[in-house]
Amino acid sequence: MTIRKNVLTGLAVIATAALGLTACSANAPAPAASDAGEITVYNAQHESLAQEWVDAFTAETGIKVTVRNGSDTEMSNQIIQEGQASPADVFLTENSPAMAQVENAGLFADVDKATVDQVPAEFRPSTNKWTGIAARSTVFVYDPKKISADKLPKSMLDLAKPEWKGKWAASPTGADFQAIVAALLELKGEAATTEWLAGMKENFTAYKGNSTAMKAVNAGEIDAALIYHYYYYGDQAKTGENSKNVTPYYFKNQDPGAFVSVSGGGVLASSKHAAQAQEFLKFVTGKTGQEILKTGTSFEYAVGSEVASNEKLVPLKELQAPTVDPAKLNSAKVTELMNKAGLL
Repeated sequence: MTIRKNVLTGLAVIATAALGLTACSANAPAPAASDAGEITVYNAQHESLAQEWVDAFTAETGIKVTVRNGSDTEMSNQIIQEGQASPADVFLTENSPAMAQVENAGLFADVDKATVDQVPAEFRPSTNKWTGIAARSTVFVYDPKKISADKLPKSMLDLAKPEWKGKWAASPTGADFQAIVAALLELKGEAATTEWLAGMKENFTAYKGNSTAMKAVNAGEIDAALIYHYYYYGDQAKTGENSKNVTPYYFKNQDPGAFVSVSGGGVLASSKHAAQAQEFLKFVTGKTGQEILKTGTSFEYAVGSEVASNEKLVPLKELQAPTVDPAKLNSAKVTELMNKAGLL
């Protein structure tokens, strides 16, 4: 009897322990971030914006993200050089040509349909090998003391005319400006682009960086500059010291100068963490990711999940941008033409 009683007691203890373990596992905390996975993002977007996306994504999903920062061309060339051995899972850019370059090398996986559906067709390539994540508009910033509103160019193409000699600036070595030229090439063709670049060479003053070009206008060094919109709005949101004498002008009317450049995001076909990488891209183009654009300090346009852009910006629909398939922007040809024109 004693032996039987001890056995029964032992079994009861084991059963109780098992029930305790089951209860503990049922109430166990979510897996640590390390258990959720980890991805590597090659980032050519603004570092602060990318970090906001990464921090919010990790907080929501537990997936860790390692970020490697660089420029559009630097990162795209590195991915192509690394090929199938690239450690990158996701590639983010400021402009479309670098995305098209990687796509043309056959290195992107298809974007999940759920992500594609979050972004309107005008803000992603027709191929759906990557997607838009943000956008920036071309703008002509000018000093109204030097140029009256009635004397502003009707088209970006007018800047190649003799009357604009010595009056405007740009940053030709930057990916931003080269994306504008890529749009011109797609819209007007090689002959028109070559002619415009030749006129630009005669007329413009080169500065290193859009912000530097805008500062030059603000300081009275030059009358105007062809840049992206967010340099102006970003400075205005701070002290305004580099833009207080500057007014932004939008060409509109589907002019090449009304080009809206799409910032891209794509998942590498070689990714060893494809599910997590696709999840990241879905997050960036989703409501939370796009709200970061609306409320943050980047002043880039939101393009996904029907999220409105920052209220200080001219609405995208009012920009009257020309229709350009981002997948067709040819960075190699642009570099060739700009070199021939003596701009690089």
